[in-house]
Amino acid sequence: MNRQQANELLQRYRNGECSFEEQQAIEAWIDQEVNIGNWVISDAEKAVFGKRLKERIEVSKKPLRVSRSLKIRRLLAIASILILICSFVTLIYQRQVSQHRDLNLANHIQPGKNSATLTLADGKKILLTDHGNGKLANESGVSISKSADGQIIYEISDLEKQEGEPLRYNTLSTAFGQQYQIRLPDGTRVWLNNGSSLKYPVSFSKTAQRKVELDGEAYFEVSKDPSQPFVVKTSTQEVLVLGTHFNLNAYANEPLTKTTLLEGRVKVNGNGAEATLSPGQQALNNGVLQVRNVDTELAIAWKNNQFMFESENIQNIMRMVERWYNVRVDYEGDIPRDEFSGAVSRFDNLSEVLKILELTGKVHFKVEGRRIMVIK
Repeated sequence: MNRQQANELLQRYRNGECSFEEQQAIEAWIDQEVNIGNWVISDAEKAVFGKRLKERIEVSKKPLRVSRSLKIRRLLAIASILILICSFVTLIYQRQVSQHRDLNLANHIQPGKNSATLTLADGKKILLTDHGNGKLANESGVSISKSADGQIIYEISDLEKQEGEPLRYNTLSTAFGQQYQIRLPDGTRVWLNNGSSLKYPVSFSKTAQRKVELDGEAYFEVSKDPSQPFVVKTSTQEVLVLGTHFNLNAYANEPLTKTTLLEGRVKVNGNGAEATLSPGQQALNNGVLQVRNVDTELAIAWKNNQFMFESENIQNIMRMVERWYNVRVDYEGDIPRDEFSGAVSRFDNLSEVLKILELTGKVHFKVEGRRIMVIK
């Protein structure tokens, strides 16, 4: 008996259309207050069913004489119906247990952490998690150090040494499952999200613009200097800044480049088009530049160690999960087309994130090592 058949049986009882054997089986089931899956019998319905049972007892004043063979047949019919109902309950229970067991397999997948790799101008790579606090290097009269709170800090230590030195570039990069903070030579602070890289000169003293290159996502708090605009270049656009707070999402595997402004003003140039943003606005660039008003908290939730999404499809959400937990995401069967809204800490294990999504009833997951299967 499948869910539809069992539901039809219960509906026939409500309408008084069941056979005698079906009535007895269902009444025994109701008497035990059994609920199956999402079929919850309300108190009102129980009262109606109870009244019906009482009326049947009062009507049957005289004992019904039934032959032994007829009694056996009726008992067998009742037993068969109860077995089918119990079997269906068992299947539902086993499926729920299996789903919880699959999600528990994700308990070992830890969230990302503060870590990154710094590549110096001479090609030397420094893994920042393996390096203690203090001085990391000195390039072109600029001291590079790691602070106690895990930031990379650039400070000019020798102005004379900078004269005559060629322009040198460093690159800070994060793998999947990593994030990091940096303070550039001009005092600009940058939060670099997972799977991203930022290339920048070790000193801005010789440049007309403070120009950096971003691949991935970063949040910027730019120091004001009208005489030397700050420019962020990505593969699809440039963002011109005088002094402001903004987030730039420019992952290669995302369908849109998103520039979200929190404070100040920025000018976005891409594909021959230009847009000036005011606080609370976001520029979308997929070959065509568009501007819309947004909730900026959604754009910088990652910086505040949150997954936060509103009316997002599962593919967008799972790309964030893939980058932060360093897992592979695949889809089994049709990809769910539903939209999801919610928030969860990025410090939670992966299993907690998946459980919250499953509570919607719109999507399920299967975990195999570091591979996550998305099932409609």
